[in-house]
Amino acid sequence: MDNNYNIDALLDTLEQQVRDWMQARGIADPLLVGIHTAGVWIAEHLQQRLQLAEEPGSLSVTFYRDDFSRVGLHPQSKPSLLPDVNNRHVLLIDDVIYTGRTLRGAMNELFDFGRPASITVAVLVARQGRELPIEPQLAALHAEPGAQWHIEVTGPQPLALAVVPRAAP
Repeated sequence: MDNNYNIDALLDTLEQQVRDWMQARGIADPLLVGIHTAGVWIAEHLQQRLQLAEEPGSLSVTFYRDDFSRVGLHPQSKPSLLPDVNNRHVLLIDDVIYTGRTLRGAMNELFDFGRPASITVAVLVARQGRELPIEPQLAALHAEPGAQWHIEVTGPQPLALAVVPRAAP
């Protein structure tokens, strides 16, 4: 299992993809929205790299997950903090997409805050294994380490990516 991912190189790749997306769509001021917790860290890095004036928003999908009744409240749940999303081009950012369930919950919550002009999904790592028809438009890395492995982003300083064995259920 290759565990030698250079997160700075992945951020460089994602930054370039975002720049290309902004140019192709004619978007000068997208609203970056990170999903707690690592998605927020990545959004903050992108905001600095892209030199956007507006701070990224943050979403906590704890109450929007479809498995909430099964797994309960996360002990470190944080509130969502978003500016007005109406008619904004939202770049929804997460660290890893796997099943698509977190992003589904995030989009549901985003619409509770208003009606964006568009939502584009950007992730650091896209894994296989979707359970829902949700795909990122921007992804720095497509990787599938296998079901027994978990891709973990830690931070915020330093930001790091590791592939670790999945905990037994």
